[in-house]
Amino acid sequence: MVIVLFGLGALALLLWEPHVEGRNAHATLFEIYFKDPFLVIVYAGSIPFFIGLYQAFQALGHVGRNKVFSPEVVKALRSIKYCALAIVGFVVVEELYILLSGNRDLENPGAPILLGMLVTFPSIVVATAAAIFERILQNAVDMKSENDLTV
Repeated sequence: MVIVLFGLGALALLLWEPHVEGRNAHATLFEIYFKDPFLVIVYAGSIPFFIGLYQAFQALGHVGRNKVFSPEVVKALRSIKYCALAIVGFVVVEELYILLSGNRDLENPGAPILLGMLVTFPSIVVATAAAIFERILQNAVDMKSENDLTV
């Protein structure tokens, strides 16, 4: 339930925030969504986030059915790892877009970099944790399959 609520909250934020942003406060819907290339990158970067949430939901479903040591959970963790790394890649592209375009905030030039770090570091932590759990579960699945063959 928490994963679903987290996904709905993120989707609501993605749809609501562009309307209240400073330069889009009085813009039309067409100007907000079709004339801002940064939003295209942000929405494309949100796709791996939602895929990762879906994979986490699937993995927890297998855990709930007492199938923790199954190849499906290992595959879900691998997908979560790749999704987290893809999010990091999209954030790097977004940061480069902000720094190379003329849309920099001259009063606070470090703000976009800080916001990028607030997304990048948790994504790196998730990717690292998923990689560690993937390796541990893969070893457990291999040992379980060997034990099933010997019995």
